[in-house]
Amino acid sequence: MKIEEIKNYIPHRYPFLLIDRVIELEEDRIVTIKNVTVNEDYFNGHFPGSPIMPGVLQVEAMAQTGALMIMKNQVDDPENTLMVFTGIKNAKFRKSVVPGDQLRIEVKLDSQRRNFITMVGKATVDDKVVCELEASAALVSKDNA
Repeated sequence: MKIEEIKNYIPHRYPFLLIDRVIELEEDRIVTIKNVTVNEDYFNGHFPGSPIMPGVLQVEAMAQTGALMIMKNQVDDPENTLMVFTGIKNAKFRKSVVPGDQLRIEVKLDSQRRNFITMVGKATVDDKVVCELEASAALVSKDNA
């Protein structure tokens, strides 16, 4: 799945869309790619001379990846539905992500009860884990967000 199709399922847009491509998609698992380039605006201030992708943006990329999986596979009306984070547990950052890296993000559905979802995510660069977490989210109507 390429960027134009991704935008059919999640509302994020430049500069906050942090998924470039879907390379695997199953009912309860998804793998996406984020190409990290020196042109990202946040590198101007994080950190000049030693650019590092902020951990919070790595978490957001995992959130978008999980949302895409759920919105594509389980939501009948993605145009009027949002998936919002309700919690993050056990987030760990193992290695810095820098310009030129390709972030491979894998998210697996852990459980779902009605509109409440738990997932586990892992991001790697060159087969080395850079970030991992457990997350919870809820599906809500855009009118109630």
